[in-house]
Amino acid sequence: MDQPTPQPEPSGSEAQPAVVCARCGTQSPGGIPPTWTCSVENGTREYFCVACARANLRAIEGRLDSSWW
Repeated sequence: MDQPTPQPEPSGSEAQPAVVCARCGTQSPGGIPPTWTCSVENGTREYFCVACARANLRAIEGRLDSSWW
């Protein structure tokens, strides 16, 4: 009970990990771009770049798993 509560670090000092497109492997340094698409498949979060998302828009809207694209 005498131990201080740990405080989280300020958000500005955290380095955001690079995100990789699950389809083509394009890397996005500095976090997730707002134009990328996020999909949760089999409990894992996958990100798709703008080019891959546009090429497979109908499959994404039809909620098909990316393995069917």
